[in-house]
Amino acid sequence: MESPTSLFLALDLVGTLAFAVNGALTALRVVRLDIVGAVTLGMFTAMGGGIVRDTLLGVLPPTTFSDWRYLAVAASGGLMAFGFRAGLERVTKSIVVLDAAGLSLFAVTGTLKALSLDAGVAQAVILGVVSAVGGGILRDVLVGQVPIVLRSELYVVPALLAALLVAMGDAFVLRTLPVAFAAALICFAVRMAAVRYRLDVPGRGGDG
Repeated sequence: MESPTSLFLALDLVGTLAFAVNGALTALRVVRLDIVGAVTLGMFTAMGGGIVRDTLLGVLPPTTFSDWRYLAVAASGGLMAFGFRAGLERVTKSIVVLDAAGLSLFAVTGTLKALSLDAGVAQAVILGVVSAVGGGILRDVLVGQVPIVLRSELYVVPALLAALLVAMGDAFVLRTLPVAFAAALICFAVRMAAVRYRLDVPGRGGDG
């Protein structure tokens, strides 16, 4: 694979923005926080998974603290969400879509970063999933909800699939860009299908 540096940064920043807006909208809809609370939750959602990923990889301080662009994008996402607070009754679908987008992008970028630091395939896949679900777990805990990864809808599986595709692409020396976008699109499609049709992992009970 070619160097993932530029691709990683672009996808990671887009994922950061998606999760920041998602976290802030969740704060406004679920617990009715003010602008400070909304932006703060947006930033936690956007950066939580990346902080855990970088810490496990030994990248200290985590990139979200050493690169000002992450903080700027996360804060901007929270402010954007607060700016649209008047239409909260119409944002439920947007929250779901943004969550799926962040999940997809972070699954890809988390795996790419692990691979760029010479992690093995299994380790890269695990870190890709951690990157994808970490922010969402933190968001749900902070607003007093059961983390979405523990609910009935498919959530971890799409992230795992995307991470596997990226890792396999690296193992077979395929081009980074097509593999990364294909993996992100597949993750997004599977996640949205799970929401739309209330799909669940086989053999698991629940209301889905």
